[in-house]
Amino acid sequence: MRLDDQSLTETGLAPEGKGQVLLLACGALAREVLALIRANGWSHLDLHCLPANLHNHPEKIPDAVEAAIVAHRAAYQQVFVLYADCGTGGLLQARCAALGVEMLEGPHCYSFFEGNEMFAERSESEFTAFYLTDFLVRQFDAFVTKPLGLDRHPELREMYFGHYTKLVYQAQTDNPELTEKAKDCAAFLKLDFERRFTGYGDLEVALKTL
Repeated sequence: MRLDDQSLTETGLAPEGKGQVLLLACGALAREVLALIRANGWSHLDLHCLPANLHNHPEKIPDAVEAAIVAHRAAYQQVFVLYADCGTGGLLQARCAALGVEMLEGPHCYSFFEGNEMFAERSESEFTAFYLTDFLVRQFDAFVTKPLGLDRHPELREMYFGHYTKLVYQAQTDNPELTEKAKDCAAFLKLDFERRFTGYGDLEVALKTL
């Protein structure tokens, strides 16, 4: 079983197991889900991850999720999809409903990590905030700097981030190295910095119900 973040952007993660419930997740959640499984001794849960870089093409997420459900559901009593809407415009929810499969609630991971209710309350006053999770801090270059061309054309920073005022680091873990890297990300984008410890939020809540 690998937990190299870069590999998760390119391949799925499918630990072998004999659980009753399959968690079909975004690769960006692999560390967090496995940490929760281990901490709670949830041996009835198996994890299969789709590539995290599907978030660069959200229109592909519903088909990829459906293909994984069809491929694996016969071996399990239940499949639970660990994606929020994730930019699919409701299409993922509709696909899961048609397949009779439940999924995480919320518009995206920033919301369910903070707690969907809390995030909704803050959203009206934080519309100029740019959010990072533990995963995105680790993979900032792969998911932000390089895809946006900021490594080659730093002048594009103003085009992409000129309307933001602060970077909010939603920390799932208390990791000083990640905090320092998140500060560097904020400085690179010329944004104010705020660290907010969220833990696993509604992700943990959802897993406890399984």
